[in-house]
Parts: sequence; C-alpha cells; structure tokens
Amino acid sequence: MIFALVGRDKQVACTMEAKLCPDGSAVGRTGPNCEFAPCPGSGDYKNTSYKIEGQKVVLKNGISDTVRYFGNEAFGDLNGDGRNDVAFIVTQSPGGSGTFYYVVVALKGREKYLGTNAILLGDRIAPQTTEIRNSEIIVNYADRKLGEPMTALPSVGVSKYFNIVSNALFEVKK
Repeated sequence: MIFALVGRDKQVACTMEAKLCPDGSAVGRTGPNCEFAPCPGSGDYKNTSYKIEGQKVVLKNGISDTVRYFGNEAFGDLNGDGRNDVAFIVTQSPGGSGTFYYVVVALKGREKYLGTNAILLGDRIAPQTTEIRNSEIIVNYADRKLGEPMTALPSVGVSKYFNIVSNALFEVKK
C-alpha cells in the first residue's frame, strides 16, 4: 500500500499495482481516488480545445495552425473533483519574430479533458518549471529586465500563481 496525504488530516491508501504505458514505462495510482497517474506523453489533453486571446484553438496531437504544445506538465487535482488535471505551457507564433508563452489547464472529466482559457506568461521567455501545490499552479520562468531589448537573454526569475475557479484559469497576485 502507498499512503497519500489528502488535505490536512486525511490519508488515502492506494494499492501498489502499476499500469504499463505505451512507451514501456509504468505509472502507479495517485490522488484521493487512487486513479492511475497519466502515462508520459498521454495525448488526451493534447487533443482538446483551449481559449487563447478570446479565440478557440483546437489542438490535434498538441498542434494547431499557430499554437504548439510546449510542455512543463504538472499533474494534480485543481478543481476539487478528485481527478488528476494537468497544467502545461503552449506557445503561439502568429507571425513575425514573437513566440508567446501561455499557461493552460486541461481539467480531467469522466470521459475526456476540458480545456480552459490560456493566460499569457510572456514573449520569448525561458520556462523553467510548472508545479501544483495545494490546488495552486506555480509557473517559474526567466524573463528580461524591464526595458531590455528582446534580443537580450532572459535572466530575471519570475514566479506566477494560478487557480481554477468555475472551470476557468485565473492569475493570483502575490
């Protein structure tokens, strides 16, 4: 048995069985419902729609005309339903020299994922990590100093925090 701490005082015991993934790796059970963790590269959330700058964007294998799956996945229950959701980064290159980085969330439903709105992180940043702690998403990346040209390498550490409210993604100012 593997014991997982859920909330402050509750523990859930999950069996130690594993699920074999298509890439040959294995994943165990996790979370308050002891569901199997997603396989690395599992594509369900890469085949759903997200709202970027007010426009619906449908990803097919993580790609659309101007939007691409970047990565930095973090898994955890973000809306309190006991299912493992996934937060990750996508990029948008609408033309010109800009590459805009956004954080999105795919909320795990019974049958499929529901994509949220995207929130802009920045143009030509250097993503570092995405994590979920206590149902809060934390995205860490490097950006440029205020007033630096876009040709300068990102060198300033930035952390942004996000929550899910009514199936929508919101930035939390800290």
